Formats: sequence, C-alpha cells, structure tokens
Amino acid sequence: MDSLTQIILGAAVGEAVLGRKIGNKAMLYGAIAGTIPDLDVISSFFTDTVSALEIHRGFTHSIFFSVVFAPIFAFLVTKFETYKNLKDWSWLFFWAFITHPILDAQTTWGTQLFWPLDIRLAFKNVFVIDPLYTIPFLVFLILAMLQKRGTKKRRFYNNLGLIISSSYLVITLILKGFAYQKFNKELAVQNITFKTLNTKPTPLNTILWSANIETEDSFLIGYSSFFDKNPIHFSEYPKNHQLLGELENHSKMQRMIAISKGWYTINKKNDILYFNDLRFGTLSVQPNATNFVFKYKIEVDKNGTPFFIEEPKEKRDGKKLVLELWKRIKGN
Repeated sequence: MDSLTQIILGAAVGEAVLGRKIGNKAMLYGAIAGTIPDLDVISSFFTDTVSALEIHRGFTHSIFFSVVFAPIFAFLVTKFETYKNLKDWSWLFFWAFITHPILDAQTTWGTQLFWPLDIRLAFKNVFVIDPLYTIPFLVFLILAMLQKRGTKKRRFYNNLGLIISSSYLVITLILKGFAYQKFNKELAVQNITFKTLNTKPTPLNTILWSANIETEDSFLIGYSSFFDKNPIHFSEYPKNHQLLGELENHSKMQRMIAISKGWYTINKKNDILYFNDLRFGTLSVQPNATNFVFKYKIEVDKNGTPFFIEEPKEKRDGKKLVLELWKRIKGN
C-alpha cells in the first residue's frame, strides 16, 4: 500500500499495543515502524532492475524480519526513551512490522511473507491507493489522537478505525468473488477458451474491476463495473514470446519472467524489444490500450546479457486515467 496508509496502520497498531502507557508516542513509533519494511526500495539505487524487483517486498516484508528485528529496534529505543519495558516495545515493533506485509498482500504485487520460501502472497482485492480504506481510518486515528491517554474514547476511536478498515478488506474480497463470477460467465457467453483468469480492482476504487485472462497465444484484458449493462469487451494482446529468441533461455530473462509470474508480452519497435508486465494492466481503460504500467526496454550487452530499463510514465496518462475511471465506473 501507499506510504500514508502504512503510516496510519502503523500508528493505529502502535496505539493499540502501547497507547495506554506512553500516549501519542505509541502512534509516533508505530508510524515509523510501519514504514520501515518499505526501505527495501533503497536497493534500486545499488543494483540492477531485476534484482531490485526480486528484493522488493521480500525479506523486509517477512515474518522472519518481524520476529528478528522487532526486539532489535525495541532495544535501541529503550536506550533513549524513559519507558524501558523491552517486551512492550518489542510487541509494538512486531505488530507494526507484520501488519505492513499483511496489508500489502492484498495488492497485486503481493508480499513474500514466508521468506526465504519463494512464495508471494497476492490476493489482489485492493489497489495500492484506496481512499475508502485510508480516509475513514485516518479520521478515527485523528479523533483518537485528540483524546487523553488511557480514556475509553481514545481506545474506542482507535479500535473503531482498525475494525472498519479491516472489515472493508473483507468486503473487497467478497466483491472480488462477484467480479470473478461475472467475468467467468461472460467468457463462457462469448465462447472464449482460457487457461487462467485473474481479477483485480482498478485504481482508487472497488467498483470497477479488471481481468487478466490467459489463452493459448494471447492475453486478454477486460473491465467490468457493477453498474454495467452491456457485455464486457476483452482486448487481446499477443504474447509474442518467440520474439525473444535465444534471450528467453538467459538466466536473467528467466528471472524477469518469474517476477511477472508469466504474465508478460513482448513487442518490438525500431528493432528494440520491450517487456510488458501485464499483471498491472495499462494506464488507460480504453480498449486495446498499450501504455502498460510497467514496460521495460530490453538492452543486450556484448556478452549477450539482457538489461531492463523501465520506460518512464507520462503524467498526462495518470490524469487522463482518473477521468476515464470516473466515467467507466458509472457503467458501459
């Protein structure tokens, strides 16, 4: 999830664990702890694209990290804070650490919660920025913050924020089930034979859902709003994996393919190959859009080693997408 959401979650967890004893400092340290797992993005400054993608939401988003580093951070804090209970501080850091990847697991990228096992959990029931999750949570956190330490109202507001936000996640899983059934029925009606069907919400909402469908030679992308009245249109994207030639067997290419979970297409423009990660779709809900969220130019050095350079995103595409979403949410 986005940084603000993780800060709010960490602060609320910190308050729930230690708020009665240290007041607003519990929120402060919970907020800080809630952002620590995302420091893995620093790796992008010191390594290549493929390695950075492998590291992201890996070790720092694991149960192992939460268990091992919670007491370490707790020990450091007790060196300068007046409250010295190591166990209490350890619990604060542990719960702030572990709730971070659990929330991230609800998104499309997912988390490697069971690192070092190569298992990435990705339930794909919320977008990385979801106002319906974050804004109510923030309101109740602020209300709790304004109350005196140890009061019933403070606990009530903080717990209510945690309960409502968690309940919303449960609701999104139910909505995901409805969306899956709708896509599945539509594919049957259109006589489309497919191997795999994955669904996820579009940005900033859980009303308009998208589907990635794998067929023998192509991937399909479709959009469905709960307010739709007409059949779903599926845009087709040929896999074109054969364009990679011998590059497909290179270990680095295999790592990139593994990162995308096989949901990728290859296209060629001006003799340059591009790797498109289809899991995150395009920056448009228009049919047959090609401005993929994650698109990488493939450069090959003299030793035949491929390097992946992420194509920059246009700001105007983001603004245009918001307008398209608002229109498309209301139905087709």
